[in-house]
Amino acid sequence: MFTGIIETLGKLESIHREGTNIHFCFSSPFTSELKVDQSIAHNGICLTVTSIDGGKYTVTAIDETLKKTNLEFSKVGDLVNLERCMITGARLDGHIVQGHVDQRGVCESIQSQDGSWVMRFKYEPNPQNLTVPKGSICINGVSLTVVESEGPFFSVAIIPYTFEHTAFKNLKVGDHVNLEFDIVGKYVARLMDFKNDLQNLK
Repeated sequence: MFTGIIETLGKLESIHREGTNIHFCFSSPFTSELKVDQSIAHNGICLTVTSIDGGKYTVTAIDETLKKTNLEFSKVGDLVNLERCMITGARLDGHIVQGHVDQRGVCESIQSQDGSWVMRFKYEPNPQNLTVPKGSICINGVSLTVVESEGPFFSVAIIPYTFEHTAFKNLKVGDHVNLEFDIVGKYVARLMDFKNDLQNLK
């Protein structure tokens, strides 16, 4: 489990394909603190460390993960947002993030507003993946608050600190991002579906 508060940036050093799987090798400031089998969120994707070599570590993404995330667009040299799993008893500064990406979204616009940035995203409609104004959304592993929500579009505001300390500073219009919708909202949507299903059976 994660919080959506990014610890640091990692750099993608190499990509190795093996069948339908892809091995990604990263360097990061906290590599020396890692251990094999540890879970780390990479742009919001929970991946397991499979090996460590000096200042670099490797994770593996299976086909299912590749289909749901923006990993397939990754290039050597890319910077990614990194977060290690939360520590029990620590403050939850963001919101509950599982590291299980629901789907990809696309950046529609980026506007500078008095030192901050408002970014608008589009995603494929899904009854269980919802956004609401002032609700939580996880974009590329970052816990953010929804500003506006209308149909398959929503916007978020990025403050200067978040912009400078995450990979958002490299985001461009047209880029694909990883979206994890609020787990509470997903449970409520599923409960409503279940209630409707029961009513239809009567």
